[in-house]
Amino acid sequence: MDSALLVHRLHFAFTATFHYLFPQLTMGLALLIVVLKTIGLRRNDPVYHAAARFWGRIFGINFVLGVVTGIPMEFQFGTNWSVFSRFAGGVIGQTLAMEGMFAFFLESAFLGLFLYGEKRLSPKAHWLSAVAVFVGSWLSGYFIIATDAFMQHPVGYFTASDGSLQLSSFWDFVLNPWAGWQYAHNMSGAAITGAFIMTSVGAYYLLSGKWTAHARIFVKAGVIAGCLFSVLQTFPTGDRQGKMVADLQPVTLAAMEGLFQSQPGAPLVIVGQPNEQKGTIDNPIEVPKMLSMLTYQRWNANVRGLDAFPKQDWPGNIPLLYYSYHIMVGLGTFFVAVMAVALVLLWRGRLFNARWMLWILMLSAPFPYIANTAGWMTAELGRQPWLVYGLMRTEDGYSKLVSAGNGMFTLLGFMGIYTVLGILGLFLIWREIEQGPGNESLSNLQPATEAR
Repeated sequence: MDSALLVHRLHFAFTATFHYLFPQLTMGLALLIVVLKTIGLRRNDPVYHAAARFWGRIFGINFVLGVVTGIPMEFQFGTNWSVFSRFAGGVIGQTLAMEGMFAFFLESAFLGLFLYGEKRLSPKAHWLSAVAVFVGSWLSGYFIIATDAFMQHPVGYFTASDGSLQLSSFWDFVLNPWAGWQYAHNMSGAAITGAFIMTSVGAYYLLSGKWTAHARIFVKAGVIAGCLFSVLQTFPTGDRQGKMVADLQPVTLAAMEGLFQSQPGAPLVIVGQPNEQKGTIDNPIEVPKMLSMLTYQRWNANVRGLDAFPKQDWPGNIPLLYYSYHIMVGLGTFFVAVMAVALVLLWRGRLFNARWMLWILMLSAPFPYIANTAGWMTAELGRQPWLVYGLMRTEDGYSKLVSAGNGMFTLLGFMGIYTVLGILGLFLIWREIEQGPGNESLSNLQPATEAR
């Protein structure tokens, strides 16, 4: 691989991965904040309002950091991937502009009203501002997913006389069938992040004996949402996304599963190490015929392996793709198990006093970030060697006049700046957690309110 191409890929991978640490939490929290505000409005409960206000402040910190780290990605289309931008900009520029002009401004404007307008707005108007923030954040997510979906499965375009892609059907592009299931899968992942973080903070408060009324709300809301979206992440969204990959990118499926040889009744590998040189999985633990069943609903269905495709069309880093996919799936299974146990304890009224489970919930906070990162790595590594699937290879899309040295210099600069931003973000969020959900004294809370 050309050294400049490698640097440009690492550069964008770093900025995209770091940036997405923040939107996944804001999109997840946006939904949960609406839930808290809705319950608070219906019950006229100050504890729920204080809980929503607390998570609104956490949302605001993440939103600002997400904006700061997201803007450079837009410029990288010109600085690092100028050939790609000239080739596909006539199509993907539509959703990128819509994300900035509509969703971003809607989200940011109403976030200001939610954070600073509670005393100036009526209760219903303040609730509507929370709903608008939720709509803006999830709409923003869809426009980004639609952009990526075009790179995974290009539709709604035509090739102009100069060789560039231009939009032929806006609705075909925006309603790309790939985008629908990818969006559902991505947003359930974001909701899992929000649920686990909310549950983790609530568990921390309960273990510390602080803000217990609010903590019970955090844990209850987080566990219910976490269980729901962990199941949705597996089925139907994950299942349908996998079937779409099998239909439209079969070589990607083969690499994800480490299936080097086509075979009927293909097994599902649970654990193993891909050996690309030998074309085998070392030390495999597998379920016979399960991959055929999951993919085509027939035990003996033939699943095409990597041997069915030209080697130049294989994903460039099969081991990394394989491990990313299996980390994502493994953690998704973990999420279902943990949240199911927590939900049973909640239903039996034992969760708030089960310190062993509270410790598990508190320490699980980093795992959704790892799972979401592994999921995006699976999607983007799986698309390789294509930048726009079937139309432009990655090696043809980078900025040829930007040298590897220049790219490395800016990459190191970004890494330094983002490290400072990451530390600042952790500090600000930890300060909010230490200050607590509000000024209400626990001694002034009614027992009935705390028990809800």
